Amino acid sequence: MVIGILREPESRVALVPDDLASLHKQKVAEILVEKGAGDGSFFPDEAYVEKGAIIASRQDVLQRSDLLLCIHGPSEAELRTVKEGAVLVGQFAPLQQPEVTRGFAARKLTVFSQELIPRTTRAQAMDVLSSMAMLAGYKAVLLAATELPSMFPMSMTAAGSIRPARLLVLGAGVAGLQAIATGRRLGAVVEAFDVRAAAREEVESLGGKFIEVEGARDEKSAGGYAVEQTEEFKQKQAAMIADHAAKANVVICTAQIPGRKAPVLVTAETVQRMKPGSVVVDLAASTGGNCAMTRSGQTEVINGVKILGYSDLPATIPGDASKMLSKNMVNFLALILREDRLELNFEDDIVQGTCLTRDGEVVHTRVLSLLNP
Repeated sequence: MVIGILREPESRVALVPDDLASLHKQKVAEILVEKGAGDGSFFPDEAYVEKGAIIASRQDVLQRSDLLLCIHGPSEAELRTVKEGAVLVGQFAPLQQPEVTRGFAARKLTVFSQELIPRTTRAQAMDVLSSMAMLAGYKAVLLAATELPSMFPMSMTAAGSIRPARLLVLGAGVAGLQAIATGRRLGAVVEAFDVRAAAREEVESLGGKFIEVEGARDEKSAGGYAVEQTEEFKQKQAAMIADHAAKANVVICTAQIPGRKAPVLVTAETVQRMKPGSVVVDLAASTGGNCAMTRSGQTEVINGVKILGYSDLPATIPGDASKMLSKNMVNFLALILREDRLELNFEDDIVQGTCLTRDGEVVHTRVLSLLNP
């Protein structure tokens, strides 16, 4: 078997050199690494060669690999050069871009999209969304601290007292909890909002104050994710968030619903009420943003409020981000790789739940519903 690792159009890489050892234990015949694949995350080609890999051109990796490991995947044109029947593992955003799966099916590729890995205890070690969300939450607070025209911590000085910054976190998932923890370490007063009542204990354990809006739908069947709320709740929610955002110096937005546009939690009117010099960091920018004024990949300044629309913050910490993605990848490969051959057990809930296409067909139920509503 030939396993290939592609260079990404960003700084991260799907597998780092140290984790090649796990593939060698499976007696993989050949590991091809595209030239420069690890450069952005400071893993030079030499490090891969030392661990037994072969450096190759992109064309060779695409054409020769039986199992192709990546983050974003080949372009539509490159898919035509991938070996028919090959297996791809990466992050293909099928809930946001379901049409991409048709190209995979046409080439009879078996494709696993890591964002679809179930959020179960058994799958935690493979959960790329949680890994990257943790880094995003951390970096969002650091980014806000550098943009804010004041300090985060309270300070008593001979020149007078400096009040601590007030930080509001919208969404208490992995990214939100890390933002709370980082904000508290920097000395901010932290409040957090989440529609899931179960998040209260976690928020308070990190030193944050939980903001609760009564009447939220909290479906256990959603697998730990937020769910769509009623219009009545949304109105109460908007009023509550507006009041707290008006008092905040920093708002970190992390709330997302898989496969849907991000809920708007910070309206244009709320931005107008915020203090000049305040900062909004919107981690949901790529799916529309939690702030109505967010522009994905851009910084907007409105009424003195700076709104940062960056959803790619994990790529700004490429070393650790790559290491975490690599561990997630290795743990997933342990389910499908045995002694230099693939063993795809579609009775396994993780293997089945992560599979997008096989045998020339789109097989993921949720993606199918998006393709054929």
